[in-house]
Amino acid sequence: MTNKKIKIFFVILCILGVSLNTSAVARSMTDDQTTAEINQLNEQIRSNKNKMQDIESQKAQYAKNIAAAQAQADTLQGQMAILDNRIAAAQLDIDSTQNQIDQTNLQIKQINIDIGNKQAAIEKDKNDIAITIKLIYKEKDVSVLEVLLMNNSLTDFLDRIKYLEDVNKGIEDSLDNLKNDEANLEKGKADLAQKNKDLQALAVTLAQNKDALESDKLDKADVLAETQNSQAKYRGLIAQLKEQQDQANTEITNLEKTLRDKLASSDKNKLALNPNGLVWPVPQNYITTYFHDPDYPFRYLFEHPGVDIRAGQGTTIVAADSGYVAHAQMNGTKYAYIMIIHGNGLSTVYGHVSKIFVKEDDYVAQGDTIGLSGGTPGTLGSGPFTTGPHLHFEVRQDGVPVNPLEYLPQ
Repeated sequence: MTNKKIKIFFVILCILGVSLNTSAVARSMTDDQTTAEINQLNEQIRSNKNKMQDIESQKAQYAKNIAAAQAQADTLQGQMAILDNRIAAAQLDIDSTQNQIDQTNLQIKQINIDIGNKQAAIEKDKNDIAITIKLIYKEKDVSVLEVLLMNNSLTDFLDRIKYLEDVNKGIEDSLDNLKNDEANLEKGKADLAQKNKDLQALAVTLAQNKDALESDKLDKADVLAETQNSQAKYRGLIAQLKEQQDQANTEITNLEKTLRDKLASSDKNKLALNPNGLVWPVPQNYITTYFHDPDYPFRYLFEHPGVDIRAGQGTTIVAADSGYVAHAQMNGTKYAYIMIIHGNGLSTVYGHVSKIFVKEDDYVAQGDTIGLSGGTPGTLGSGPFTTGPHLHFEVRQDGVPVNPLEYLPQ
């Protein structure tokens, strides 16, 4: 090999070395191009966080207002104050969820920018490494002895060997960068997939919050329509509600005891609980009122003994577990419910039913259809002061109400 050829070879290596070293510079330039956009996104994210803090502070204040108004819930004015604060709080829930959606969209933009940068860097690193290896491989017949003989001095030889080592180090660094970028790219894609899932869940929550707001507005309209803004009529309806609730509780306790006592031992074998637990009596949906809910408007009269599951008027109700029907009776627009007793002292109650498909003493298997839900004010089985279409669902252990959510699949 000629001295000229060897010099050309080292010139190529010099060019490649510059190419590899400038890869990091190009990477930096790419980052600079997106810095302004990233900074803008970060500023928007910080602004959204501040909004969320303000919303949470306002929600806490409305919660205090509701608690204070509950002390006067036996008056029409107090009830209106509760509903007004619930409406305001529901609007804040909508604002909060929308803000979270905006926040998630901003984070998705950030991740997409990062993924784009990583993909560009990976392609450049791959290209630089491929060119370098290809050209080095093309000149693989150049031996160390040839390089030594063709150099003017040992110093020139050592300088060139040192530069060759630097080029090899550059390849190693580029390979490391490539591995890191590919790992970060995969992480970015996983983060993006999770954020998109979060976005879908928030969209569902937003729809539920909007439904809750409309429900609270309807509650207020129904109370005003029922009472005609009369304190006397309001007190009469409250007394009716309390009477029906007390009557239902007494019936549930007595019926359970009576039916369990009269069941033969052979029948009791059918009461074995499903080891997998209860099933949702209506499709799993938004809980409008929880067990012993502190925001329950009539808590001053009685604790809320179950959960209210949002369900459209006429939604199919199924038995949460196998058992015998202890109560199934309609009584006009008064509160109507179905009660089923199960094994191990467990019983379930399905309230605000608009239609019943079973009769007392019937045996039902888990998942069997037992009726249709209701709750729309003024309709069959709704009862006084219903909060719109839903199923009131109770679980009782030895006659005592317990939290249904501890028995239902989550």
